[in-house]
Amino acid sequence: MQRSVEIVEVGPRDGLQNESIHIATADKVALVERALAYGIRRIEVASFVNPRRVPQMADAEAVVAALPERDDVTWIGLVLNERGAERALATRIDQLGAVAVSTDSFAMRNQGQTSDESVAVATRIAALAHAAGRTAQATIASSFGCPFEGEVDPDHVVAMAVRMAEAGMVEIALADTIGVAVPAQVSSLVARVAAAIAPLPVRVHLHDTRNTGIANVWAAVEAGAATIDAALGGLGGCPFAPGAAGNVATEDTVYMLERSGVATGLDLHAVIDASNWLSGIMGKPLPGRLARTGGFPKPA
Repeated sequence: MQRSVEIVEVGPRDGLQNESIHIATADKVALVERALAYGIRRIEVASFVNPRRVPQMADAEAVVAALPERDDVTWIGLVLNERGAERALATRIDQLGAVAVSTDSFAMRNQGQTSDESVAVATRIAALAHAAGRTAQATIASSFGCPFEGEVDPDHVVAMAVRMAEAGMVEIALADTIGVAVPAQVSSLVARVAAAIAPLPVRVHLHDTRNTGIANVWAAVEAGAATIDAALGGLGGCPFAPGAAGNVATEDTVYMLERSGVATGLDLHAVIDASNWLSGIMGKPLPGRLARTGGFPKPA
């Protein structure tokens, strides 16, 4: 098993998108800056989607415009269609994050497309990114289960991954959008997709809806996932997936991996401090555990 993994901080986008209170642009930028301070070097800063459907992301361009100038950081913008890609490419976004969906029912609710159409759109998004001198990656939503159709055929997910890898994506992510996956399932699918798209890396995006998130992170890393998405404080959810709860918490993920001998390059104590700060911004306790208990051993 590899001895290091990359963490992509998705808090500014996935962590906030489903929250009912309005988060100010300045606070979103401050969240990004705190993530940089604890060591994050790839961060999903916004989604370029219809603001009527996801009001929290209405200030995507303003957030990107206010980001610090950093040559060592990859700014990621999530896009669902060519219009979103064009908006993102008009900013300083470095990498487009396309989304394809494993089932027709969820794909229609999430982005008004069938599953096959979502793959075709993702490939066109990759072409737009390449033409603009940027990169693109793709996430397969509901890779482990659909809120409307139930079980998802792993063969279909593998085939989707291969199609998008062939389109020039720099990585393929498997998303447990509604948090139904279990470790054996994660291990199997990550290993299959990794073999099918090698040498491209596999990323995982896991939700902790049913308290399996951290166990699933470990299963993914053991199976060869190179990158883990996590959200500060464990915030997150999908407006179009009933019952979806938060992402795996950045602080909990870092604690588990570092204590297991897998380096993340992140400062756990700074992550915990940032989570406590975010709890104040949100006006509520956050789902992540480490901010409540602290790491171990305690700092001197």
